[in-house]
Amino acid sequence: MTIFSVHSTIFSRASVVLLSSNGLKRFSFASSFSSTAVYSPRLPKMKKQRRYPIVSAVDIGGVTVARNDVVKDDDPTNNVPDSIFSKIGMQLHRRNKHPIGILKNAIYSYFDSNYAEKFEKFEDLSPIVTTKQNFDDVLVPADHVSRSLNDTYYVDPQTVLRCHTSAHQAELLRKGHSRFLVTGDVYRRDSIDSTHYPVFHQMEGFCVFSPEDWNESGMDPTLYAAEDLKKCLEGLARHLFGSVEMRWVNTYFPFTNPSFELEIYFKEDWLEVLGCGVTEQVILKQSGLEDKVAWAFGLGLERLAMVLFDIPDIRLFWSSDERFTTQFGKGELGVKFKPYSKYPPCYKDISFWISDAFTENNFCEVVRGIAGDLAEEVKLIDKFTNKKGMTSHCYRIVFRSMERSLTDEEVNDLQSKVRVEVEKKLNVELR
Repeated sequence: MTIFSVHSTIFSRASVVLLSSNGLKRFSFASSFSSTAVYSPRLPKMKKQRRYPIVSAVDIGGVTVARNDVVKDDDPTNNVPDSIFSKIGMQLHRRNKHPIGILKNAIYSYFDSNYAEKFEKFEDLSPIVTTKQNFDDVLVPADHVSRSLNDTYYVDPQTVLRCHTSAHQAELLRKGHSRFLVTGDVYRRDSIDSTHYPVFHQMEGFCVFSPEDWNESGMDPTLYAAEDLKKCLEGLARHLFGSVEMRWVNTYFPFTNPSFELEIYFKEDWLEVLGCGVTEQVILKQSGLEDKVAWAFGLGLERLAMVLFDIPDIRLFWSSDERFTTQFGKGELGVKFKPYSKYPPCYKDISFWISDAFTENNFCEVVRGIAGDLAEEVKLIDKFTNKKGMTSHCYRIVFRSMERSLTDEEVNDLQSKVRVEVEKKLNVELR
């Protein structure tokens, strides 16, 4: 299931939250969805950047995927840049000495210890899925904002990079799997700051019950599944965070009813850990499980890893700098990250008159395509509408490397390129 926002699953968030910065609810038991517009081929085409070396192919679970299968320069609906394609196949969750992999293995350990051989594990499923898998199979409404080119990376009108690990739920159920954990990299066009990144990792858990399970208890099947779910996840929270105070918050997801969020009191504040709920019966019925009930949860691995390892910036997870990678070892959950340097930020502002087609995610894609991980934050600092009805936005871009000091020359060059590309691609007028 997917929910959170640093980023999670339908139940989790990568930005980590069920409420995004603009207040819109994300359907992600792991951060499933976000933002502001519905799929439309009229959105501005984001031409592929060539700042990075072009990767010709990647390996996903032993299958080679060519660049031309994902980055289609001749398809007006394709909005996957080379910088995103290069991340496919990196699978940080399968690296045992990486914080994401360490956390995943810690969760596996909990399920192995408490539910011996009951939960199957899937962690190398392809992130390239159909829109039916990504949206329809988990009951995402046809007009939901998450279907927008502004929010989702489209390979073509029928194919996307998965927004959440819940995209595999129906397929696994139809194949006869009834208890499973799905872990993987997920993709969303999003804002730029210390907790948002266009690629992050989620884990979904799913458990199906038969009538004999709840009949023996004498409980209503929905109540039985809900109680089992809460017991399971409270144990997981204690496994990861120790003896902490917890609370359940009722919420809404389109794919579960009832739906909950689990929060823990950690470092003198309430932290949302995951989203979960009892699976909507229509999902089970579509998979031939009419007489069953099930629960599902979703969590964002980055969000929890940032808390457990004290990692201040989500970009660090993608760093190959040995000063980062050598700080963590297999099985060492909760080792606190030691900052090795804090290089100075460089601030650049850009103002322009926006058009009706302008969206902030498209602007962030332009910045990210030019500056890559040197873009630390993009923040709207001012906006106004003049007497002619024209609206101006002013954004502050923070450039900072995690590994070295940037020179004035290279920052000025990046800003100059941003100005050129923004005006050319987004139909705005610079001020």
